[in-house]
Order: sequence, then structure tokens, then C-alpha cells
Amino acid sequence: MVLDQITDVRNFGAMVRTAECAGVDAVVIPAHGAAPVNADAIKASAGALFKLPVIKAVNLKEVLHFLKDSGLRIVAANEKANTDFTAENYTLPLTLIMGSEGSGVSEEYLKISDIQVRIPVYGEIGSLNVGVSAGILLYEIIRQRQQKGNA
Repeated sequence: MVLDQITDVRNFGAMVRTAECAGVDAVVIPAHGAAPVNADAIKASAGALFKLPVIKAVNLKEVLHFLKDSGLRIVAANEKANTDFTAENYTLPLTLIMGSEGSGVSEEYLKISDIQVRIPVYGEIGSLNVGVSAGILLYEIIRQRQQKGNA
């Protein structure tokens, strides 16, 4: 999972916790402009930051190209996407990109992505918390992989 511009330590910690529970292999964050790995993040992660590798990348764009060239599909969460998150196939190897609540996934990373998906909202508030969105998407990935028998 790649986290783009996630600066809130509680969201960061909660997302790492969910990622660890979901069996994610690693979390990639930018070396600069990301939430720090500090005591608050560790507390919010319930210790998951001690169990799941967190990679600080100097250049996320290069990391995404490397992952794509290595055969992973790049899936970006984007509230403006046309595709509902349940309509995609997540059974192949992939990387999930989650962006900040303020600006979402950076435009340059959206261009690299193979798929952009949205989680529909039906209330008056226009978007979900990024940590909640990550949980929904990660567990949809698990659900599909369990159905196919490769979770």
C-alpha cells in the first residue's frame, strides 16, 4: 500500500494497523511530507508499526513505476473516479494508493495508476475518512481473493 500525503499521525497509524490486519506486505510513504513514525502513530497502529515494514521513499513516482514494471496493478482510490470499488477485480497482485483527505492522490500518481475507484457516499458529507476508505478497500480485496481461493 502506498500512502500519498497522509500527514495525520492517527490516520497513518490506523491505516498501518488495518494494513497489517489485512495482510499487506508493506506500506510505502514519502520520505518528506508524511506523518512521522512517532509514539502517537505507534499507539494508533496498536503496535502494527513494529510488525509491518514501512518504507520511506525519496521519490514515490519512481516506486510506483518500479511496482508497475514488476507486474503489480496500481489501484488508486479517487472520489472523482467513475468506477465503483466493487466493480473491479482485485484478485491479481496490486498496489493500493491512498491519498490525503484534503487533496486525494496526486495527479501524477493517478496518471500512473491502472485503475481508479471510488467508494460511493450517500449522505451530505462528500467523502469518507481516509483510514475508513483504506479499510473498506483492503477488505474488498480480501473478500474477492477469498472467493477466488487465493487470499
